[in-house]
Amino acid sequence: MSAAQLAALHRRCFTIPPPWSEVDFAGFLADPQCRLITRCDGDHLQAFALFRVVLDEAELLTLATEPDARRKGHARAVMQEGLGIARSAGARVCHLEVAIENQPAIALYRGMGFVQVGQRRGYYRAPGHPPIDALVFRAELDRPE
Repeated sequence: MSAAQLAALHRRCFTIPPPWSEVDFAGFLADPQCRLITRCDGDHLQAFALFRVVLDEAELLTLATEPDARRKGHARAVMQEGLGIARSAGARVCHLEVAIENQPAIALYRGMGFVQVGQRRGYYRAPGHPPIDALVFRAELDRPE
């Protein structure tokens, strides 16, 4: 999967937090600690999750699902696969941040065993938009999800 394809889908999914650029994704793809999980329909990218695994911790960096492909299980599938890969790489816990307004993502994460452990006030910022709080979630990975 190319950095351009990832950035294009990210732009279709996010305003706040601001979408990441092709250069951002190229950097993540070059990072040996990052793991990219995708779901495609033919040549069309439907969803992806990007994790970083460092020692015994994983972090979900971003998750994106094509707007017209939502509610079809793609996000859950890339999350499950990514958490399995992180666990296999030695991660015992996974962290993530999500915009407080992103109720579908919050429901997904809670349904997968993540629990809220904090809140970051005004964490997400974009020109022309008011700041949005981030909720911080954590899941233990030393047990099957």
